[in-house]
Amino acid sequence: MNEKKINVVVADDNREFCGLLKDYLSCQDDIELIGICNDGFEVLELVKNQKTDLIILDIIMPRLDGLAVLEKINALKLSPKPKLIILSAVGQEKIIQRAMELGASYYITKPFDLDVFMERIRQIMDYGAEENILPALEAIEEEAYCAETQSTADFHLQEQITTMLHEIGIPAHIKGYIYIREAILSLLNNLDTLSVNKELYLVIASNHDTTSSKVERAIRHAIHVAFVRGKTDTIKLLFSPVINKNKTKPTNGEFIALLADRLRLQNKAL
Repeated sequence: MNEKKINVVVADDNREFCGLLKDYLSCQDDIELIGICNDGFEVLELVKNQKTDLIILDIIMPRLDGLAVLEKINALKLSPKPKLIILSAVGQEKIIQRAMELGASYYITKPFDLDVFMERIRQIMDYGAEENILPALEAIEEEAYCAETQSTADFHLQEQITTMLHEIGIPAHIKGYIYIREAILSLLNNLDTLSVNKELYLVIASNHDTTSSKVERAIRHAIHVAFVRGKTDTIKLLFSPVINKNKTKPTNGEFIALLADRLRLQNKAL
């Protein structure tokens, strides 16, 4: 790669995540972060007015989602057209396929390792000899195929977890939502345990560059929101074993373990 900087736009409605990505990309000598957008229309306005080499684009955004942004960027007929990396909290095969059809170079699910992510950016944006570009992209496609093949069960589980959290009424934009989903998935992938402990908080905290105490508090807040503003009938059905007159809400561990156990039983029954 030569010394030319890569002009990057980040588009994600999660402002905390945007801040994290901004701090990381700003430390890279070959990256020029030219804008952060929090909805799809902001992305379109920015790329119309500034030369953009790469757009890091979340699938789920307000006003205009990631796939719609891809469609409209194609219609703009920009020359050269910016490369696109798609981000999503949930891997769905149909969405991945559609994003690739619309011209996305890479698709990655959150959470992800920032250093590995940066390697993918450099591979996609390799300005060196053309013969070096194709092998890099082929390696990415092969890696994505292997990940998809090996993680299909995880994708389905994430979809089930997401559906269940929506049914309970936990808003997707609060931090605890992501942490709860990750904790449930971790328990489901470790069949020997159904316990939530400090070690699990530490793992989640490490994945999100935060502290275990913040993870624990965010999960507690999400549970509080669910029980105050969520769907009462669903909550009573799911958590009646641990709710009584003296206890109106389950602990973090009880909440996560009950949901994990319910999903585990559902999948055994399939």
